[in-house]
Amino acid sequence: MNKTMGDMFLLDPEITFLNHGSFGACPKPVFKVYQDWQRKLEKQPVQFMTEILYDGLKHSRESLSEFVGCHEDEIIYFPNPTTAVTNVIYNLNLNPGDEILMSNHEYGALVRGWKEWGKKTGANIIQQDISTPATTEDKFIEEFWKGLTPKTKVIFLSHITSATALIFPIEKIVNMAREKGILTIIDGAHVPAHIPLNIHELGCDFYTGACHKWLCGPKGSSFLFVKKEHQDWIKPLVVSWGSDGDDPTPSTFLQDFQWQGTRDMSAFLTMPTAIDFYKKEIRPYQAACQKIIQYAYSELQSTLNSLPISPGGSWLGQMVAHPLPSQKNPDLKEKLWKDHQIEIPIFEWNNQHYIRISIQVYNSKNDVDLLMSALRSLL
Repeated sequence: MNKTMGDMFLLDPEITFLNHGSFGACPKPVFKVYQDWQRKLEKQPVQFMTEILYDGLKHSRESLSEFVGCHEDEIIYFPNPTTAVTNVIYNLNLNPGDEILMSNHEYGALVRGWKEWGKKTGANIIQQDISTPATTEDKFIEEFWKGLTPKTKVIFLSHITSATALIFPIEKIVNMAREKGILTIIDGAHVPAHIPLNIHELGCDFYTGACHKWLCGPKGSSFLFVKKEHQDWIKPLVVSWGSDGDDPTPSTFLQDFQWQGTRDMSAFLTMPTAIDFYKKEIRPYQAACQKIIQYAYSELQSTLNSLPISPGGSWLGQMVAHPLPSQKNPDLKEKLWKDHQIEIPIFEWNNQHYIRISIQVYNSKNDVDLLMSALRSLL
């Protein structure tokens, strides 16, 4: 661990934490502000819920919208991208036989959500194969676009994939879809504070991002961007007070979504602090994190003696996934944790087992070396 930066986080310094990508890690200054908001809530719950909350949400939306490149009345907070995308899914007015096109790299929970919804509506979920190793942007676009048919009504695509940790070059796909009048829903769970993001420049219809991952906000802080032209038909799955409640905003869209019954929204209110922490303490060191990932990319090949799923470079940010040998130890994840105190995900994707490394500012090159040494002893 990078002790200087590690001291700013609440992580156990005795473990080698190489799994920031799953749930993130909240720094001490951000966590303190999170708890301060909770204390304000408990000090005077009625005043907080009817007055203080909405000023705080507006300030938080303003900070986040500037950070991700959209207007403050185009984003709403959700606890995670899964609930955000689910809310969009169940607003889509599609007919039996209509198609939703996605890649075969999409996040499993959302693939399951789309398929369950497809069973109810008769819409078909098309998972287009994006082969590995990934090579060029043109090949990516060619492979994905082969899945398009006259029945395609929606494109759902990751900006950074979860299992394979690849940065998909999605800009041209979004533009091509817009020209054909196809809705685009982008899963950017891993994007905010990981790679640069400007939603307006990207031009998609919907975009979701997690703020508790690379932005290091408290758990349960994510957002959904909804382009203004869609705000009149996107409705919350939980119907509450809306315009009859205490929300002073003139936006019916925000009124409908922001209050969904009593809940603790303190995590949402920490976004200005999390963004400030990122700009001061994380962004200056991201290039160093990316160098460590490129080092890990190389070390995984020599240690595991298996081929990578990308040429590295611009396909990777602060994560890298790599296939494990076919004769891997079946208890590898458990042994890495119990015997070496290394927290890292090992999972199956596309009938192959993978290991995925995440590098945040509290990590160091030594963490990668420790992992490689442990892998050599276990494989």
